[in-house]
Amino acid sequence: QVQLVESGGGLVQAGGSLRLSCAASGRTFSINTMGWYRQAPGKQRELVATINGGGNTNYADSVKGRFTISRDNAKNTVNLQMNNLKPEDTAVYYCHVQSVPVGYWGQGTQVTVSS
Repeated sequence: QVQLVESGGGLVQAGGSLRLSCAASGRTFSINTMGWYRQAPGKQRELVATINGGGNTNYADSVKGRFTISRDNAKNTVNLQMNNLKPEDTAVYYCHVQSVPVGYWGQGTQVTVSS
């Protein structure tokens, strides 16, 4: 089992920045890919960014150039630096880790961007 605790959500004006963090505990030795997803009201959950054990990253087109994902393998954390936030970034953001063959989700943290 892997437990995930997220932090860093909140309310920010358009153009502002937020940093999300996710700390993993438990069977962390088996974690490979870590990432962030988001779900806006009435929409499906979508990928925001992922980072694998080798540091390779993948971003949704909508956040490229504005968001940066990073991880600290020693601390089992994954972070998402979000800059130049837009109202359409408003959503609940979920941390996800892949511990083959199982994936784990965090509880979610609300990000609200006002115009």
